[in-house]
Amino acid sequence: MVAASAGRMNAHGISVFYGAVEPMTALAEARPPVGSKVAIAKFTIERALWLLDVEALKSVTISGSIFDPDYIGRIQRANFLEILSGRISRPIMPNEEAVEYLATQAVADYMATEAKLDGIVFPSVQVGHASSNVVLFHHSSRVEEIQLPKGTEITASLEQHDSDGVYPDYHVWEDVPSTPTQATLSEANPFDLPITPVNYDYEFFDLRQPSLKIDLDSVTVYHIKAVSFNVDEYPVNRSRTVKPESSII
Repeated sequence: MVAASAGRMNAHGISVFYGAVEPMTALAEARPPVGSKVAIAKFTIERALWLLDVEALKSVTISGSIFDPDYIGRIQRANFLEILSGRISRPIMPNEEAVEYLATQAVADYMATEAKLDGIVFPSVQVGHASSNVVLFHHSSRVEEIQLPKGTEITASLEQHDSDGVYPDYHVWEDVPSTPTQATLSEANPFDLPITPVNYDYEFFDLRQPSLKIDLDSVTVYHIKAVSFNVDEYPVNRSRTVKPESSII
């Protein structure tokens, strides 16, 4: 068993679903090195989900009278929501993640357990806030299992060979067992019932309702050939002054 690693919205050992609204955003968030390969797929939502869009928190405005005793409290809550929005979506350096993620992990845990939210939508810093990421908390992050006939064997290939050389070719084969014929069924002994003991592993007995389903026809493998940067350039200025001579009295 491999425990879930800590992330922006989850503590170590607590699994959540990290996704994006666009494939290229998901690719950027993975931060793959040049020469690597990344598989990306679309997931369909299988049930209604309650998500908080943190970008909308920035537009929260409060109106009222300063003589209203509740006015200051509402202003403070609005300011907190704006700060929270910036904290959740701000970039974090890799060597600072362990400490900087503690605050957002605590906020995510509160939203999941107390506010009963299913997840959060927040801007992607890897694409300059031009698109959004989605995180589904643990209780809403289960993906529906792929349904295959019992006894199905799966094989896959990654490349093809021809006279021109080797080129990528991703293909998955499902070898499905044939359906028993009516003659075979009639010849079977009705009293010969195989009994297979069932061993329940309660550690992996998942009672969560599936929220997502993978679209197998959408799976695409991206070969990372190069990385580009969108940067701001700032010159480094230098100046020199002459120290005044010290005088001794």
